[in-house]
Amino acid sequence: MSVRDTVLDYYEALRRGEPLYPYFAERPDLVKVGVFSRLVGTDAVSEGLREQTRTTDDWTVDSHDLRVTERADHGWFTDRVDLAWTDVANDATYAFETRWSGVLTPRGEGADREWLFVDMHVSAPRDRAVAAADPHEDAT
Repeated sequence: MSVRDTVLDYYEALRRGEPLYPYFAERPDLVKVGVFSRLVGTDAVSEGLREQTRTTDDWTVDSHDLRVTERADHGWFTDRVDLAWTDVANDATYAFETRWSGVLTPRGEGADREWLFVDMHVSAPRDRAVAAADPHEDAT
């Protein structure tokens, strides 16, 4: 799978409500920034994504400008994404025009090679952001 395929597969997993933590490398320096949070390290990212999957539903993830670069030992991407979801606890829907960027590293060789995020950043322009009911939600 390529870096591009990994990013698109991550978007699709988010839409389907599937676990997202397997897309991230197991590293203490792993960083994931969401619209409402900053998580550092494998344990924090994994727990944050499990909680997000448990408390959200009906994700819309519409990519508008995915740009990807892939090298032998790393890759990176940027994108503009219309992002929306429902907070199931509050029955509230949130929608943002978001900016995404990230760095990936390969694991394995040949046909078994996969790409894992070591850094992901998702943000929304301040003037278009809507305050969430829980500012600790990860929202990606």
